[in-house]
Amino acid sequence: MEYNVIKNADNILNNSKYYVSNPTKYKGKWHDYFNNNKPIYLELGTGRGEFIINMAKKYPEYNFIGLELNASQLATCALKLAKENITNLKLIKDDARNIINIFGKEIDTIYLTFSEPWPKKRDEKNRFTHESYLKLYDRIFKKDKHIILKTDNKGLFAYSLETLSQYWYVFDIVSLDLHHDERNISNIMTDFEKQYFKENRPIYYLDASFKN
Repeated sequence: MEYNVIKNADNILNNSKYYVSNPTKYKGKWHDYFNNNKPIYLELGTGRGEFIINMAKKYPEYNFIGLELNASQLATCALKLAKENITNLKLIKDDARNIINIFGKEIDTIYLTFSEPWPKKRDEKNRFTHESYLKLYDRIFKKDKHIILKTDNKGLFAYSLETLSQYWYVFDIVSLDLHHDERNISNIMTDFEKQYFKENRPIYYLDASFKN
């Protein structure tokens, strides 16, 4: 699935009430920024925002932050939000490697939804479940670690099961076909996922945690 390039993406973002242009300013202060003490859920690789927007609507008892590096995709998300009034959602344009400069120990859950699989061995360190990323997550989780991952890529899923287990995560849920799982796992679909559902492609899902 390809996305259109939006030439005025930065202007769209800067004019959006959901966009945080200087996120490092709020490191350790995100609860103050949201003006509440609700748990904070972070999605890395928000894309066009279908998932994070609908999660924020469905779960007003949580705060949500969507982080995306691609300005055009995040601008598309901002445009979707133009007529909305959602108080528990913010957007950040930045590289995921920079999260330790944006957040203190204040994140409760990290979502990895249809992340780039980086299938070549030489690109392994770019995968969001590589050990180097897991170490970054350690520095922003509030207390217990909690990661939810969805992907259509079997290789990335197998890799993530291995790296997370080696990092002492426990799998609360593992599904090899989310949409046909008899457990009826609660799920909000992304743009990618809606297309894959039409194609009847299996979606791999895991819910992993590490309680300190």
